[in-house]
Amino acid sequence: MKIIDIIKSDKPSLSFEVFPPKTSDTFDTVKEATEKIAMLKPSFMSVTYGAGGGTSEYTVSVAKNIKDNCGVDTIAHLTCINSSKDDIQHRLEALKNAGIENILALRGDITPENKDKIRFDYRYASELVCDIKKYGNFCVGGACYPEIHPESKDQREDIKNLKTKVDAGCEFLTTQMFFDNNLLYNFLYKIREAGITVPVIAGIMPITNAKQIERAIKLSGSYIPQRFKSLVDRYGGDPKAMSQAGIAYATDQIIDLYANGINAVHVYSMNKEYVARNIQANISEIIK
Repeated sequence: MKIIDIIKSDKPSLSFEVFPPKTSDTFDTVKEATEKIAMLKPSFMSVTYGAGGGTSEYTVSVAKNIKDNCGVDTIAHLTCINSSKDDIQHRLEALKNAGIENILALRGDITPENKDKIRFDYRYASELVCDIKKYGNFCVGGACYPEIHPESKDQREDIKNLKTKVDAGCEFLTTQMFFDNNLLYNFLYKIREAGITVPVIAGIMPITNAKQIERAIKLSGSYIPQRFKSLVDRYGGDPKAMSQAGIAYATDQIIDLYANGINAVHVYSMNKEYVARNIQANISEIIK
């Protein structure tokens, strides 16, 4: 089923992101973890993808297994950084042959470690979106930043670039993680004013250990509210308490989003079945 048809429903949707193994020796462990999350029967699941195609084979395998053997619709991430046009065509063929109908089109991160080694057949995700739409009947989504893309000079430029991506064929957008819902509400107002009308899926990252905070900020530049900082200060040294508090905070965000008309929520599960299960249980009567 196409993701756009799932999220256009008036019924609240809850979906989970999982990641494939980096090497073959961990494939069975990751496969088991993703299957346990699939058993929760979320609205759909997304499967991430390493920049440059490092995990592309596993992305397809995991997504196909979830769809075929667990009965859950999937969307496969596809990054174009450091990929040739031929590379992308081969990966699109593999996704098509696997029966994957949905792709999240991403440029991929430029880091200090890879910036001098990158080839730029694709400079922007919008170029990847164009090629996917030319290739076949995929439902294509894209990423957006409620605060600002780290490489944009300001939010106005960021939203202008986002509209280019949507005009290229993006049918929906999924946000980077955020910890203050007001940031999303302000962002939605601004993009609607700019003429971006596609559905937006809210991406929520439950922080279950204090070390995740530093990584989250590094990856997304996310603003951390004082309320959340206090939570980490109080419970960060107690793993079980921090896990429970982090899931509760994410649950509170999700309930507020649904209450304010944001019907599509995507949880970055980090392959942790207990995170997905507890969040789903916390809102079971809301999404039934």
